[in-house]
Amino acid sequence: MYQTISDYDFRNAFHNMGRGEQFSYEGLTILFDALEQYEVDNGEPFELDVIALCCDFSELSEKEVRDTYGDMIDEADEVEEFLHDNTWVLGSHEVDGVKHFIFQQF
Repeated sequence: MYQTISDYDFRNAFHNMGRGEQFSYEGLTILFDALEQYEVDNGEPFELDVIALCCDFSELSEKEVRDTYGDMIDEADEVEEFLHDNTWVLGSHEVDGVKHFIFQQF
């Protein structure tokens, strides 16, 4: 049995599971929109599993990506290009002039 949820319900599910701080408000919006589009593209409903999503996806700033994957990124490489070459990038947004990426962990 499946239930259709709104982005508000999606955000609340993260907060109710104690994972409300894992993604920013904007990051959850990007994640929700990408998962909805995935359902449309594949014609299959997506089961909301907050813990699995927190394990499968990350929201990191450019610096955090460099710190995490530094041994794989050359100094001259663009973080965004590196992510697109290695994983599914759902989107990005800026916080105080710093770009943050929402992507599938690898």
